[in-house]
Amino acid sequence: MRHIFFSFLLLFWLISVPRNTLAAEYKPESAQSQNSALQPASDRFYKSASLLVQQQINLIARIEQALSQPDANRMRAVRGQLTIQVKATEGFLKYQYNSPKALCTPTDSSTILPNSQLTVQQIQIYCSLYASSSKLSNLAPLLDRLLSRRGELALVRELPLVSGERQSDPVLSIAKTQYPNLRKPAIPFSTWEPIPPNPPLLIGITAKTAIADYVPPRQPAIAPPAEALTTIEAAKQLLATAQAAFPPDIKFNNPRENFTKLDRFAYDLDPQEPQIYAKFLTSPNTGIFRVLPHTAYNRPLNTLQNRLQPSVSDRYPFPSLGEAKGGFTPSLALVMVGDNFQLKQQGLDYNFMVNVGDIPLEKLDAKLQVISPQTRKFFLNYQPPNQLQALEVEQRRFVTGKNQQFNHQVILAGAKSELNRTYLVRSLQFQLPEIIVTGQPLTPAQRHHLDQLQQMHSSDIIFAFRPVRRRSDGSYTVLWRVLNQLPAPQIEDLENYLKF
Repeated sequence: MRHIFFSFLLLFWLISVPRNTLAAEYKPESAQSQNSALQPASDRFYKSASLLVQQQINLIARIEQALSQPDANRMRAVRGQLTIQVKATEGFLKYQYNSPKALCTPTDSSTILPNSQLTVQQIQIYCSLYASSSKLSNLAPLLDRLLSRRGELALVRELPLVSGERQSDPVLSIAKTQYPNLRKPAIPFSTWEPIPPNPPLLIGITAKTAIADYVPPRQPAIAPPAEALTTIEAAKQLLATAQAAFPPDIKFNNPRENFTKLDRFAYDLDPQEPQIYAKFLTSPNTGIFRVLPHTAYNRPLNTLQNRLQPSVSDRYPFPSLGEAKGGFTPSLALVMVGDNFQLKQQGLDYNFMVNVGDIPLEKLDAKLQVISPQTRKFFLNYQPPNQLQALEVEQRRFVTGKNQQFNHQVILAGAKSELNRTYLVRSLQFQLPEIIVTGQPLTPAQRHHLDQLQQMHSSDIIFAFRPVRRRSDGSYTVLWRVLNQLPAPQIEDLENYLKF
């Protein structure tokens, strides 16, 4: 009786179990062996192909950088990497199918050749890799030609021999040949740059220079060739087609996006900082920006730089303190010089700055009522000179602190940096006529338009800023607010500096 009961129970269980479940557990041996062989092969294809696609994406990013940089070692490195990448791609393609050209020639991409075990998506990846690799291989002669041009700017040393043999210097046989380190920039030929490239501007007088007849080396202007950009763009489109055919779980990194993120991390605000101070930033004439060390805006001496590339100040401009007029815009060009806050001056620009303590920016107004009477009187009553030479003297006075008779108080152009302290600044900025800055003689036609040639723009602004965060690189996040915009200062003797 018990056996009969279990027989009925077994029959009921067999009926209730879904048919596909049994089929999944009890497959024929031929089907199991076929699936176990196909699945690992497919995984191996996608793994190898995704690695090659990512390597080509990275290589394209490095080639783009090398095309716009004067460094010969970088160009040399990508030239070798291109050869390695092309050979690696060829090996993968021939391993998957012996004749890539025959597989990718049919116009109908869904057509699968009899001897091919690849799916439609895999053929799309295969052919996109084949086409992009062919495109990139065409860059080899161009990179060789550009490398020879880069050799005119910097030293290109010989690479070590493949066999590992040691070679002596052709002139000094005792000395060993120094091989290049392609991870470091090549040594430029013009390495004698002993003084800063931007000396102070002096108008109307002849000043001595540190070295007689010294002319700073002119930086190269490098524009990537149009044919290289066209080839790279075509390769990018082919790689985008290949990426679309991969399974959704396979992701790719974009080096350009990574570079942009790293660049912003190094020079820009963090994304959450404007949100933290959103309430303050809703007030008019306010802002937030990152104060960088002054070295971030200057090219290191004895190095090469493409002067056509946007600089840090071009990518992350200083905040504007007022409206633009005739191409002139007053800006808050605040930088760090050592441990001090200073405004980056140009031409006749000058300023003075005072740390007024822990006073919130919201409590400051145009009359500076919460500031000490002595400081308030000086900031509001100061009158700039109206003579050009006197302005140059005034500029040096606030920089050095010499010959100041301001109520027995020395007020400088900079101030020591402290967190959560408010700094009051009065900034005077000038845009002199080009004909006066260059000192060129007037042409007969220009002499009929002297009034237009002497037109200048200027600004006189009182503003305050408050550092709220300090980073490990010495940069600060500061909040700023414009308090008062005074009448624009004028220079009355510009005509004396025209050369007839």
